[in-house]
Amino acid sequence: MEENQNTTQKDFPDTINTQQDTPTPIQGTQEAPSSPQQNVSTPLSEILTSKDSTPFDTEQSKMEKEHQLKIEELNRQLIQSDKKKKDGWTGFFWAILAALAIRSLFFEPYNIPSSSMVPTLLIGDYLFITKFDYGYSKHSFPLSIPLIPKGRIFFNQPKRGDIVIFKKPPENNTDYIKRLIGLPGDTIQMRDGRLYINNQIVPREEKSRESWTTEVGEQLYVRYTETLPNGVVHDIYELSDNANYDNTSPISVPEGFYFVMGDNRDNSADSRYFGLVPAENLEGKARILFYSTNGDGWFFQFWRWKEFLRFERFFNEIK
Repeated sequence: MEENQNTTQKDFPDTINTQQDTPTPIQGTQEAPSSPQQNVSTPLSEILTSKDSTPFDTEQSKMEKEHQLKIEELNRQLIQSDKKKKDGWTGFFWAILAALAIRSLFFEPYNIPSSSMVPTLLIGDYLFITKFDYGYSKHSFPLSIPLIPKGRIFFNQPKRGDIVIFKKPPENNTDYIKRLIGLPGDTIQMRDGRLYINNQIVPREEKSRESWTTEVGEQLYVRYTETLPNGVVHDIYELSDNANYDNTSPISVPEGFYFVMGDNRDNSADSRYFGLVPAENLEGKARILFYSTNGDGWFFQFWRWKEFLRFERFFNEIK
């Protein structure tokens, strides 16, 4: 016994040795073997990985599970957030694509920046043009994207008297709006302020004399009603019959081209100035006015609407 008491245990590497007194037998059970000293050797790794967890081990396991669930929930939220962002950008893309399709193939808004079409169209008029009347060319699309490299598809011949929007030649990058006067095969000429089509004078009737303010200031115009050969009736403005371009040489219109003029005959840069318009340059036909302002106020100034909005021009058909 003395020898055992003085025995010093080595530093343990993998096991723990424990000493116990001889257990007292319990009645009704088999007595454990009697031994002055019992050594129990248990591997350390087995203790550390024992499934018989203590309350601390149970609480730690619970915390780890909760942490794992939080991570999984966060990942799920991140995935949903990324999906929503992706769906948002996809929806935005399709909305832009739809708007471009409508603008290119069906309708496009246009505003009047000059007085070249007075009295029919005024500065500050806003209108819709239809894109399908004359078919489509590259100029039907924004920035004249060459989706149709050359010519037109689904082409329909414009009618004399149509108010058309086109790219001004020869630059082909600026939108102009004029009335179509000459078709392929026609001969157009101005003589002393009067319009001749195929050597026939176009009848006009004086309607009134009106003062109108344009880019060059206030001017006195004579207002005429003009009747084109196909029966289209429209009003024009004339300052005189001896202004610029009131006398021209005969101009023959070849196939695939058109002769256009402004209704403000003495204040319009048109085919008398820049030449004939190729069919490819046509963008659409002016159809309806939807808004008009004289420019003296802002739309949010609703208490002044009567002063600057031309309500009588809203939703008028363009002829």
